[in-house]
Amino acid sequence: MNPIKISETQYQIPKQGKMKVPGIIFADENLISCIKQDKTLEQVKNVAMLPGIIKASFAMPDAHQGYGFPIGGVAAFDINSGIISPGGVGYDINCGVRVLATNLAIEDLKSNKKKILNQLFRDIPSGVGKKGRIKLTDNELDAVLINGSQWAVEKGYGEKDDYLHTEDQGKISNANPKDVSQRARARGKPQLGSLGAGNHFLEVQKVEEIFDEKTAQAFGLKKGQITIMIHCGSRGLGHQVASDYIKLMEQEYGFPPQDHELVNAPIKSELGKKYLSAMACSANFAFANRQLITHWVREAMKRIFPNFKASVIYDVCHNIAKFETHQINNKPKKVLIMRKGATRALPPNHPLLPTAYKKTGQPVLIPGSMGTSSYILVGIPNSPAFASTAHGAGRLESRTQARQTLNAEKIKKELEEKGIQIKAGSFKGIVEEAPEVYKDIDEVIKVSEKAGLAKPVARVKPILVIKG
Repeated sequence: MNPIKISETQYQIPKQGKMKVPGIIFADENLISCIKQDKTLEQVKNVAMLPGIIKASFAMPDAHQGYGFPIGGVAAFDINSGIISPGGVGYDINCGVRVLATNLAIEDLKSNKKKILNQLFRDIPSGVGKKGRIKLTDNELDAVLINGSQWAVEKGYGEKDDYLHTEDQGKISNANPKDVSQRARARGKPQLGSLGAGNHFLEVQKVEEIFDEKTAQAFGLKKGQITIMIHCGSRGLGHQVASDYIKLMEQEYGFPPQDHELVNAPIKSELGKKYLSAMACSANFAFANRQLITHWVREAMKRIFPNFKASVIYDVCHNIAKFETHQINNKPKKVLIMRKGATRALPPNHPLLPTAYKKTGQPVLIPGSMGTSSYILVGIPNSPAFASTAHGAGRLESRTQARQTLNAEKIKKELEEKGIQIKAGSFKGIVEEAPEVYKDIDEVIKVSEKAGLAKPVARVKPILVIKG
């Protein structure tokens, strides 16, 4: 499939056949050649056939093949005629990123790197099936599913500003624990407060470059400062919720002819409402998860730096569906937005922004790979894709391909030569997330900026990396 180039940073799949809207891919010539290597473009086209879709089926600059929707897929749906698809959210519901601004500078780390790395690895549970540090009763789990990071803060695991600087204040409404299966509860209950594995990580970083001094100051960032990035999601609970509702929707509504993975239910149906409720529960679990990890990061760092402080810059979702109001045909319209491996990027003065960022716009957090820089951007007005942008570098190779061709010891050595120390639960985790299996993060950010999706504020470089 060859999309038509319509600008320096946009390609289009014209509306054809059963497509209800065109497909729009934000990419330059190099990124589109990467995106063409798998079924991403076919998935963009398939999403464009779904009932109630509005404007376009979008793919962000980091897009690659996913389940149903491409990862990096964004689509808006009419709330009366549209659908909700678990494939448009993903299995790791509210997989997201949180960045902490610390009171440390790069000079403070010089003689402490190994000590910090070991302390964080001991104190932050990570790895496949790893259990968290707290035990929940059934009633406490219900409270987590309803109140998210607000529950954690009320229990003493953080500060009020932590959730005020979190998307939706760390709590998505209309979350009913009764819509979450016992299997999902059993999987998630022991895992709260753990990183997990896959592409999840904890990084100690330094602010390498500032692009927008005024906005960086508002975010609490300056060159040479140490930041900490936490990337994780809803663990086994969210994965099971996705599996449960995919099966239920298959039974109730069957398969869409273009792709069985796009199984869905009408937004206004009972099953659609139940999925959105269970999804909200999973998202709140993920918010609480990142909040607990934040608390334990602070405790771990205080063992080494007694006066250590860390404030939450922001916490963003990467896999979520949300009801939002956007301008459609020059009129405000409430729609359901599915972002699958994409970041919301609200402009200045948006009503959903926290008070601290009303004037600047939303902090947008886009991690690279463990051997490359990550970026902090800011939302800007007149986004062409429902205030959305990329969520990372985006894979070039599958995990299977990486395991067949790469060597963990060699990767560790190459990282150390760049001044990056890594500690992981397995060699498998290092190999599967090697820098070379990802697209060029600098190029993804450049396209995001040129396409008017978001504006770079700062670049941060990893120094210490913890993987599951």
